[in-house]
Amino acid sequence: MSDAAVLIVGAGIAGATLAVLLADAGVPVTLIDQRPSPPAPTSGQPLDARVSAIHAAAVGLYERLGVWSRLAAGRQAPFGRIEVWDAGSAGRIGFDSAQVGQPWLGRIVENRSLLAALHERLREMSATGVLAPATLADWRVDERGLTAGLGDGRELTAQLLVAADGAASPLRERAGLACVHDDFEQSALVCHVATEHAHADTARQRFLPTGPLAFLPLADGRCSIVWSTNPGEAQRLAQLPDGDFALELAGAFDHRLGAVTAVDERRVIPLRGLEAERYLGPRLALLGDAAHLVHPLAGLGANLGIGDAAALAHQLVRAHRSGRDLGWVETLRPYERGRRSENLPVVQAIRGLQRLFRVDNAPLRALRGFGLLAVDRIGPLKRLLTAAACGLTDPALRA
Repeated sequence: MSDAAVLIVGAGIAGATLAVLLADAGVPVTLIDQRPSPPAPTSGQPLDARVSAIHAAAVGLYERLGVWSRLAAGRQAPFGRIEVWDAGSAGRIGFDSAQVGQPWLGRIVENRSLLAALHERLREMSATGVLAPATLADWRVDERGLTAGLGDGRELTAQLLVAADGAASPLRERAGLACVHDDFEQSALVCHVATEHAHADTARQRFLPTGPLAFLPLADGRCSIVWSTNPGEAQRLAQLPDGDFALELAGAFDHRLGAVTAVDERRVIPLRGLEAERYLGPRLALLGDAAHLVHPLAGLGANLGIGDAAALAHQLVRAHRSGRDLGWVETLRPYERGRRSENLPVVQAIRGLQRLFRVDNAPLRALRGFGLLAVDRIGPLKRLLTAAACGLTDPALRA
């Protein structure tokens, strides 16, 4: 008799989303994480620097699961437009939700608020258990299932173990699943800033020779910035006095929102990428950052993990309802095949864009600019890209 059908290690956005999806369908699931379950931020608490752009299709999934309504209005904000331009050429492109008949492209949400909403929903669901803080010490597999040993000596049984334990993924490493690693030779400086002009619910990104600079709209009228640049420059920017940093930031952003009038705490995050060569091991499935990690220039990291969770849940719910073993490779193979075919082109495209915009020679700058302007004028292609920005092209998230 299993303690749960599925044991998920890692209660971040991808892992918690999978747990809610499975519990909502009546699949017994246990979620464990080394950190305590996150509390909901209080109304007076400042917005955390870690935010994600969640596209419309993923928001729709959370609405259907009863998660999104638990988020306070001040912790998430819609964006209806995306503007992108190249500092080294005349190239620019814009996407508008109206082009695909949507009210908005997505929402910028505080990560800890989304996690708190997911965990609050989990606490209401009878098919789930949450062990946090707790750690997985080891596991062993046989033809009937798996037995997992926790750090405190307890043992759990399940049919399937899901590694949602992040890019460093101890579970992936212990299972011997190889990865292709990328060192982008960049760090991201992140913080929230106030600007002279309103953001008008628009996400903006300028490609600089050293990396992209994004301004994402927040509910309180400020913007969350993600400034990707070389590590030494990121550290220099982080250590500047607020006034000097505000002047450099406004100039780097082409004064698109006027002056930067206030700056909060700055953080620097090293940027690396990976793609697991396989998403499956014996009674093991990789999820989210444990399977793939991308550069933040397209804002897709969280959405890829949410898509993984939806795709894996689809296969597991079908198997559970038909009485099949959830850990069988025949049960899991469609998940691996479908998500690798969905994720790998995205990983490769983002890798290519990141390298393309860092090459600084005149012919290539001109070609980049021409390409952006051409795509901006090709209606069908632009609508397809806009639909992708909404998540409408991800088969795992279609309603």
